[in-house]
Amino acid sequence: MTDFTQIDYLKNGNERQKRAFEVLTKYKVFEKLSNYSPLLAGTIPIEIDIAGSDLDIICEVDLRSKEDFLEELSLYELIPREADVKVENIMVNGEASIVLNFMLEEFPIEIFGQNKPAREQNAYRHMITEYRILQEKGEEFKKKIIELKKQGIKTEPAFGMLMNLENPYEDLLK
Repeated sequence: MTDFTQIDYLKNGNERQKRAFEVLTKYKVFEKLSNYSPLLAGTIPIEIDIAGSDLDIICEVDLRSKEDFLEELSLYELIPREADVKVENIMVNGEASIVLNFMLEEFPIEIFGQNKPAREQNAYRHMITEYRILQEKGEEFKKKIIELKKQGIKTEPAFGMLMNLENPYEDLLK
């Protein structure tokens, strides 16, 4: 199984994964976020991305000091000065979260922080489960997921449709 805790696997992936590795490395994204145990999640790591899919980077952030987090990102100049950055403080499943969205070259970037280890966050857990399902069900299933995503259906609901899951966000975690 691929080790998704490091981004090195992207170097040997498809063209989009290789390009993602170049951009993430060029801007030292994971080095600059190292205090927050960053993990890359979402569709690009498991090759079910479509045009416009973002690079989801999940982090463990003590949201009592989210200003420190934002200040540190500015200090390290992770986000280019000319970038249009959207910052949101939201609740996800009853948990306080912070979301930053911006562009790095051609990639939309989403940095998502919660006050829990990144490996325990649902985005990472969903991705690992989806990867296992894709490995088990094969290329045809993967193509169907991508097709549904192209029709505007989000990832978890697409899995839910093909697997007859009542609540895919919860059921995928079981």
